[in-house]
Amino acid sequence: MIGEEHVPVLVEEVLDVLAPISGGFYVDGTFGRGGHTERLLQAVGPTGRVLALDRDPVAVAAGRTRYAQDSRLQIVHADFATLAAVVRDCGGERAVAGVLLDLGVSSPQLDVAERGFSFQKDGPLDMRMDPTRGESAAEFVARADERELRTVIAELGEERFAGRIARAIVAARADEPITRTAQLAEIVRRAVRTHDGKHPATRTFQALRMYVNDELGQLRAGLEAAFDVLAPGGRLAVISFHSLEDRMVKRFIRSKTSVDPVFAGLPVIPPSARPTMREVGRKRRASAAEIERNPRARSAVLRCAERCSPEASR
Repeated sequence: MIGEEHVPVLVEEVLDVLAPISGGFYVDGTFGRGGHTERLLQAVGPTGRVLALDRDPVAVAAGRTRYAQDSRLQIVHADFATLAAVVRDCGGERAVAGVLLDLGVSSPQLDVAERGFSFQKDGPLDMRMDPTRGESAAEFVARADERELRTVIAELGEERFAGRIARAIVAARADEPITRTAQLAEIVRRAVRTHDGKHPATRTFQALRMYVNDELGQLRAGLEAAFDVLAPGGRLAVISFHSLEDRMVKRFIRSKTSVDPVFAGLPVIPPSARPTMREVGRKRRASAAEIERNPRARSAVLRCAERCSPEASR
């Protein structure tokens, strides 16, 4: 029942921008199945340490079993919005040299029908990354009015037929509860007659998943939390998979790497208004060879920034 195969994306690129050092302390805010964590452990050597977080209890349990004998790694059941608190509780006095956030859904989550993430396999309409808490997609679809459904699907799914889909959902649930992924996918398919080569339900499922898991809210809080824990010279690397995520990451980095607009252009910039990070290279994408091996890497975008030392802000 539980899918275990997951191919991490942009692994070499992540190692290149994070530049992990032997003996360093790194935080993987999205453990998944441990692909990036494994490479970080190799890089930090016997004296280094990695702290990994994941909001999915299945991923945490699998990781703790796999790495039960490796004292360099601690895996915590938590979302990365709480990263700063987790680091304070678990990091001791070690300076954080790097943080990785690999956004989106892992292959085991997508491939296991019981998790309800995919319209390609029929399962309960759940979509929660942490199924032990919060509202499921089925519960949201059952209680939201047409306006809220339309707003969520339009804004988080960037779906131009959101109004038509919302009306179809409201009409269908009047006849019977919408509790299965195949059921919802068929409702959307009937409502959307034209599409761009993707399954008509792709954007709707993305929107519901993002809403149920508060993915943009989590990302907003997680970026600030990562910045807060980074030591001077420490780096933040973020892999995003769609434009809403990447736009937020891009704006966050821009805000940290720019002079406060209030003081822009002045001959003397106070330290509090100077950039607190510097961008590390340009955004990275998967190579053609990686995409051929792992088609899910096609939409991945990696951005990285480094926290400035206090001297650099003077």
